[in-house]
Amino acid sequence: MHVLRLIIVTACLAVASLVLASSVAMAHPADELCGADGGMDPALCRALQEMDRADSVPDTDAPESVDEFDRPALQTFGLYVKIGTGHILPGGLDHILFVLALFLSTRRLRPLLLQISAFTAAHTLTLGLVAAGVIAPPAGIVEPLIAATIAFVAIENMLVRKMTLWRPFIVLAFGLVHGMGFAGYFGTLGLPSGQFWSALIGFNVGVEVGQLSVLLAAALLAWPLRHRVSDALYRRAIVWPLSGAIGLTGLVWTVQRILAG
Repeated sequence: MHVLRLIIVTACLAVASLVLASSVAMAHPADELCGADGGMDPALCRALQEMDRADSVPDTDAPESVDEFDRPALQTFGLYVKIGTGHILPGGLDHILFVLALFLSTRRLRPLLLQISAFTAAHTLTLGLVAAGVIAPPAGIVEPLIAATIAFVAIENMLVRKMTLWRPFIVLAFGLVHGMGFAGYFGTLGLPSGQFWSALIGFNVGVEVGQLSVLLAAALLAWPLRHRVSDALYRRAIVWPLSGAIGLTGLVWTVQRILAG
């Protein structure tokens, strides 16, 4: 099992590295010209941005005011906190299932916080890299990988009784993939001019609020059983059926997204 986990971690990091490396060349060549010192006509920049988003499905739930560019930085931050939270609750079912799978992996608080911290650090990194235009990973690769991470974590919950030393590193690698997914949504919003960092930080804070809300709700629902029954009964009654359902959903999504891509 240790060798298998080492192979999985190495493979995940390798895939993430390949996506990061290959996506640099895929970024739009006009991005630098549309900056403050680029000198390109603003109307042409807007047209190019629309072309970049032509293949994306616009978020109908995002507030129309997101495209207003004259708002104060603090107001922009607050707006994107709300958008980031809404991306998880109720819109991000795949991310909700991943967080729930992490919750089901242990009954102890410290291992859970370790996994959540690793996941947060990793997805914050790739969210920033993609949003800043440093990399541009293709959605056709990222989305199936996100679904596969859900399936893996859920299935491992059923096979492994206690969290191993490898689990945080696996979650770290998976967080890199999820961050690319967050960035794909973030890029469709239309960013306020000159307030990129306010929007990015606000969005990331909102994502964390959504994730913590999922964990809090799960803890409240599971509390009556979590510390009052034996570990064996808890696994049979809670971990196995819920992880099985999450894992099956992740596998179905993986196949669907591969075929759709």
